[in-house]
Parts: sequence; structure tokens; C-alpha cells
Amino acid sequence: MKSLFLPLALTVGAALTGCGPGAAKSAPVAPPTLLITPEDLITAHTGSVSAGPLITGSIQPDRRADLRAEVSAIVLAVLKENGQAVRKGDLLVRLDDTAIRDSLLSAQEAERVGVQAADQAERQLQRLSTLRASGMASTQQLEDAEIRRNNTQSDLSAARARLVQARQQLQRTEARAPFDGIVSDRKVSAGDTAQIGKELLKVIDPRSLRFEGLVSSDAIQSVHAGQAVSLRVNGYGSQDFSGRIRLVSPTANATTRQVEVLVDIVGEAPARLAGLYAEGRVEAATTTAIVLPASSLVREGDRTWAWRVADNRLQKVALTLGERDPRRGDFVVRAGVADGDRLLRHPIGTLRDGQAVQHAASAPTAASPASAPTR
Repeated sequence: MKSLFLPLALTVGAALTGCGPGAAKSAPVAPPTLLITPEDLITAHTGSVSAGPLITGSIQPDRRADLRAEVSAIVLAVLKENGQAVRKGDLLVRLDDTAIRDSLLSAQEAERVGVQAADQAERQLQRLSTLRASGMASTQQLEDAEIRRNNTQSDLSAARARLVQARQQLQRTEARAPFDGIVSDRKVSAGDTAQIGKELLKVIDPRSLRFEGLVSSDAIQSVHAGQAVSLRVNGYGSQDFSGRIRLVSPTANATTRQVEVLVDIVGEAPARLAGLYAEGRVEAATTTAIVLPASSLVREGDRTWAWRVADNRLQKVALTLGERDPRRGDFVVRAGVADGDRLLRHPIGTLRDGQAVQHAASAPTAASPASAPTR
């Protein structure tokens, strides 16, 4: 009897074992559905890829003025602060003009006396000329009167020149805006002593910006005036600015062997660009390709992958990469994805090929005070 039931007992035990907890652990488990929002995806697009030398430098205003003291005087008032807009002719800095006004009054008085003396000498000359014609005055008297007339006219011309100079000096006690713009750098305050040549403040026109950059002399053969330049400015993230080369310096820096390049900013640009570091790529050659950011790529040894979302499933696709943009850090994709494919922006290591995907709405932003519920 035992020999008959032993196989049956083993069979039943094996069946019970297959239904126990151990069997649940060995059975394949489907990966959980991946919940993604539109912000988690990027769309591959075919666009133009520029190849050319890199230019590094800073954004500077094309119109800028350093206002300096033209007379030695005490600063009475500074009427504009950094960042304030000014119009052409606006008074920016006023210097003490007490001594200059005294000189102006003295010059005005000298000019008045000179006019009187010149008129008197002219009338005397006319009288003597009449008397000489009738024989009642000598030639010597006429010549002396003519000399006095000429001397008084010379004195009058000198007095008028001093008057003009005094008025110019008075005007120089007021520093005015040379054009419409903003104050970029205030150098003095009320009470400072301004010597001749001392910088008072700087005015720039933020609408006239240019990129002052340097390019390696090894690549200078491919840089020419009129070429388009794509710019990225430190502080403005991935925002692109366009420019066009105005001129290329004919000489290189003796120390760095780099060549200066001036690039005009094309289109509207924020005023706060002035002074910021920037990098530009000269569009010496343009090709068409798909470009992906490095954050969407997954490296596995020498191979590169991306996660594509199609038919509500994840697909692990192998990529063939081209050159990398050293300025943006993006990669040119030669093969693996097509125009219009949707890819994960920041893939993680726990993803599985074929994993189900569920689309959700964008994450809600923080409620503004106006939209917050009231109590």
C-alpha cells in the first residue's frame, strides 16, 4: 500500500508547492505603468545645424559715453542713479560754478568796457578824418587815432574771447546726457572733488548692442564680415540670439594669438545683456539633422540609447550619434529616431522596454494670491 500511494503523495505535494508563496516569487511580474506629463517628453525635430568656429567674449553697448569732469570743482548734485533712463540733454551731474560765475561777470564787464573804448576810438578817427580833409588836423594825429582804434578793437576781440571761454566753462559745470539711454555706472557723489578728467558716470544706449569676441587664429580663415552668428548669453539659459559679423580685426593679439571680432546683435535684445559673457558660433557651414540634448540620452558602454514613447509603450532605441555642439552640449543624431518621435526628456535606470505609459496633465503650478481660496 505505501508503494502505491508514495508517487501520488509526491505529485500532490509538488502541486501544492507550485501553488505556494515560492511560486509567486518566481513568476514574472509586469512593470508598473509609467505616469508621464507633457513636460517629461521632447519631440525630435529636424533643423539646421551650424558648423563653424567658436567666438567667446561679452556683450557691450555700441553707443556708450564716459562723462568726465572738464573743470576742477566740487560735486554739488548727482541727479541720476544706476539703471535710470535718461533723455538727450538731461542734467546728470552739477558741479560748483561759483568761481566760474565770478570769472564770467569779470569777462562781461571787460567786454562792455572794450565796446565803449572801441566806439569812442572809432568816432575819434572819423572826426580826425574829417578835419584832415579840411586841413585842420595833421597826418600824425590821424595815424595816432587809427592806431588807437586798432588797439581798442584788438582789446575788444580778446575780451569777447574771454567771455566765450567763461561761458563754456560755466556750461562744463553741468554734465548732460549725450543721447537717449540709461546710466550704467555712477562714479561720484555729492561733496566729491572732481579734478579735470575725473570720471563722473557712464551712459549707454541699450538698444545698440554688439558682441565683442575673440576667435582662435587657427580658424580665422573661415570667419568673414557679413556671416551670421548664433549667440548664447550667460544668464539667459538656452535662449538664442542672432548676430552678424561687422568686422574682423586685421591683427591678432600678441600674447593670446586670438583675433578680435565685432558682431552686431540682430533684432530686439534685452537691455540687461550689456556686460554679460557670451559665446557665439559662426555659421560657416549649415547642415540639416536631428539634435537631441544630452539629458535624453542613456550611455551603456560604447552604445547610446533613447527611450521613445509610441502606442502608450516605451521603446528602447539605439542611436548613432554625430558631432556634439561644444557650446550647447547637444548631439547630432545620425540614425535611430525620426522627425516627430517623442522621447523621454530625463530617462531613469529602472525603465523597461515595452513598459506601459499613461499620459497625465501638466503638474499644477503654485496658486497665485489672486487665485488662492479665501477663508
